Amino acid sequence: MKKYLLFLMALVVPGLAHAADVWNPFMGYNDHQVAINFGQGVDSGFLIPPPSRFVPFYMMPHIQYSQPTTFFKLPARQSLNFGETVGMGKKYGWNWKSFSIPMLFASGDVALLYGKNWYYATGVGVGFQAQQNDRLGAKLLFQFKISAGYRFNDCWGGEIYVQHFSNGNTADENYSYAFYGLGMTYSF
Repeated sequence: MKKYLLFLMALVVPGLAHAADVWNPFMGYNDHQVAINFGQGVDSGFLIPPPSRFVPFYMMPHIQYSQPTTFFKLPARQSLNFGETVGMGKKYGWNWKSFSIPMLFASGDVALLYGKNWYYATGVGVGFQAQQNDRLGAKLLFQFKISAGYRFNDCWGGEIYVQHFSNGNTADENYSYAFYGLGMTYSF
């Protein structure tokens, strides 16, 4: 398990060099980015959940601050994230209201395919939720994300994504959280 934690930390720990005049598909020539994301919950244990079994569970809002970087010469971004999961009612045997919890995590995204105004990326993160619950069984969270984005101009962009949160089998229970989402980015 320590090997996985060290690998994840290497992806998300700040400090990788980036020059201000280097173009990055996430934010162009800008050095900062703020994003606001909203996600729809899916009841699935898969890393990439199928778009079925939607539940009354939302990521509202998920605020992200990012800076450009590289990962093995691929364009990337490193981010600090704050999100609030909001649940309502019961569905598929879960009381979703009991999972309304704030979370804080660091993440890194790498652009695997990209063009002048678009990108396809994947990323990982590690963080904490404010309280333990019976779905994840731990405060510790690991995140996996696949996203596609489009930059409308020098400052504004949009993303669609699939995001998965898990405790990485660090506790007895590990049913995970998964979201399909939309986001808006502002780079400066």
